[in-house]
Amino acid sequence: MKAKPYIFLLLLLLLSQGCGRQPKIAKLSGSSVVVAFGDSLTAGTGANKNESYPAVLADLIGCRVVNAGIPGEESSEALLRLPSVLEKEGANLVILCEGGNDMLNKQRDEVIIRNLNDMVTMVHSAGADVILIGVPRPGLSLHVPSFYQQIAEKNAIPYDSETIVQILSSLSLKSDYVHPNAEGYKRLAEAVAVLIRRHHTK
Repeated sequence: MKAKPYIFLLLLLLLSQGCGRQPKIAKLSGSSVVVAFGDSLTAGTGANKNESYPAVLADLIGCRVVNAGIPGEESSEALLRLPSVLEKEGANLVILCEGGNDMLNKQRDEVIIRNLNDMVTMVHSAGADVILIGVPRPGLSLHVPSFYQQIAEKNAIPYDSETIVQILSSLSLKSDYVHPNAEGYKRLAEAVAVLIRRHHTK
């Protein structure tokens, strides 16, 4: 019977720790730098450069958004590239959208998970915030692997699991079976802008 108060206190402690891990990012200003880091989905394949989601996002949030997308890149290559991008740009926020080419090339999930976690850690170590965008696994029924959600929860970072699936599930929003068109990228930019506003600190 005497142990019950201690169990209650332990439960309260665990709950308070969980509450402290809610995804938050620093509020952006006109002088902030956002780096959109990823592969062809970030580069804007399927549309003009000024129609890519980073270009549209810059107008929506009112600050500089660097398009650091490299078509065809796998997460292992991205991990090697990220340090130089962080050093060059001095980002306040990094939007991470990687893993699609790994899945297209049948790379093991364990490799993608390790690389994404390492990239999140690297960004945080550089003093920047991270937003993660989930990429669907190729197939007839598009779905984002659960490991994206697990990575977001582990690192307490904002996460979008639905937008790319919705875009690539609509013929009117895509240029081919794995890339949005201009309207699709606009939808992605709008979703990211909402995510930023929802999670920024006051």
